[in-house]
Amino acid sequence: MLDQLQRLSADPILGLAAVARADDNPDKVDLTLGIYMNEEGVCPVFRAVTEAQAALAAAEVSKAYLPPEGVAGFNPGMQALVLGAGHSALVEGRVCSVQAPGGCGALRIGAEIIHAAAPDARVWVSDPTWPVHLPLLGSVGLSFETYRYYDPASHGVDFDGMVEDLKRARPGDVVLLHGCCHNPCGADLSLAQWQVIADMALAQGFMPFIDIAYQGLGDGLEEDAAGLRLLAAQLPEMVIAASCSKNMGLYRERTGATLFLGRTRDSAEALVSQALVAARRVYSMPPAHGALIAARILNDAALGEAWRSELLAMCGRINRLRSSLREKLEAASGRDFAFIEREKGMFSFLGLSTEQAIRLRQEHSVYMLDSSRINVAGVNARNIDYLASAVAKVL
Repeated sequence: MLDQLQRLSADPILGLAAVARADDNPDKVDLTLGIYMNEEGVCPVFRAVTEAQAALAAAEVSKAYLPPEGVAGFNPGMQALVLGAGHSALVEGRVCSVQAPGGCGALRIGAEIIHAAAPDARVWVSDPTWPVHLPLLGSVGLSFETYRYYDPASHGVDFDGMVEDLKRARPGDVVLLHGCCHNPCGADLSLAQWQVIADMALAQGFMPFIDIAYQGLGDGLEEDAAGLRLLAAQLPEMVIAASCSKNMGLYRERTGATLFLGRTRDSAEALVSQALVAARRVYSMPPAHGALIAARILNDAALGEAWRSELLAMCGRINRLRSSLREKLEAASGRDFAFIEREKGMFSFLGLSTEQAIRLRQEHSVYMLDSSRINVAGVNARNIDYLASAVAKVL
């Protein structure tokens, strides 16, 4: 039976990252995976995470299962982080959440609940979007529609196209939105544009599903959640998938949460009961370690302050890298790369063709996706000049 299965191609991002790792060129530049790297090219461990982990190891006396909803303190901590302490939806008791295995698990649980409530719902996804959105949500049986989002000519949001496409969203449809730091293009909605989406959702009856994986890496923790919080204050229902991978560096700990905003307290309680049943059939019980660390950070004033300070420094470095990369590319090529500074978070399209991206790999050992999407955090003082020179040579 099993020998009937055919070999599948590697994931395009993970496969390319493997090729980059195998390249023995000492000048190689790997801009593939969406992982934060410091100046030494290392994905660092937050000092607050190290301290929380040490305290956890010293105090831990059991490896028993967690409760199905997750670590005590983690869910309220994540709700306050994403929505803001004192948000009207929290005060009204209309928010519930469950811990999930990373942002991917959070998206899958959200999809499970959407499919249970409305099996025929269409999910509108941006063009482009994170490629894994489609298998994560589609594997439960949801269908997709696409709305215009990124304009390659302006290197910004095609908001007019987005609005025009979303006018076709029907009552009961779901619109998947990136909360901040859009992956893969880095072009984000303004607060005024978030308000337009809120007005459309109210008028047309569609429900937003927000994926917020990079809160704190654009302009700051509060600023990056402003659009999401606006929607939550004005709309009756919403689903949010939140991740601790990037803003706490808990990549391998698979720590995330699915938040549900219901019309009433009773509907929120019904939603969490559905989410727990869905979690039981998908992965049974949530993983402990990362959520125990995150809960300590979110509920301890000193650890929380240390983490916020370190995250702010990380955010500042990414934005400085954007400025430096723009300057280096413009100096090397004589072309306009101002859009890099306007974008948010870790990703940017450089505007190269597939052929140019392939040449960069083959001739210069500079690795980016065929779309020319780069991880800005993979740039550092040691490789930025080589990168700029290589890009200029293929333009």
